[in-house]
Amino acid sequence: MEDELQLVHLLRAIAVELDLLGAEFAGANRLHPTDLRALIALLDADRAEETATPGRLGEWLGLNSASVTALVDRLERLGHVRRERDSQDRRRVKLVVEERATELGWSFFGPLIGEAVERMRSYDEAERETIRRFLLDMNSLVTDRRYAQRRGS
Repeated sequence: MEDELQLVHLLRAIAVELDLLGAEFAGANRLHPTDLRALIALLDADRAEETATPGRLGEWLGLNSASVTALVDRLERLGHVRRERDSQDRRRVKLVVEERATELGWSFFGPLIGEAVERMRSYDEAERETIRRFLLDMNSLVTDRRYAQRRGS
């Protein structure tokens, strides 16, 4: 159990450091931490080829519709996102991250990402697959817990 607890503590330490780094980025760019989480969620959706809507963003972040509207308004005012009509369903509004926001994120987080990728190359394919499986499992655990908490389970 000692080894497992050490891994849990290491995960927590990484989460705290990433949160602090994100807060520094947010503060330096006139963003609220929720703004940054929203941008990350929207970029992740784009990478997964998922349509991001205000409703989905609210689900992802656990926000009500009024809070999402204020959040999207703020990000739009700052030039980070835009609302766009869905060509498949004109009633639906999609959220699109502007190139400016992507470039801003890469200018800050790009060096960290590059160094992380470089360090990952020191692990062989089997080790990376084990790490991938571990991280997916831990992410699923935390996500499931967060949604259960939200439902009051």
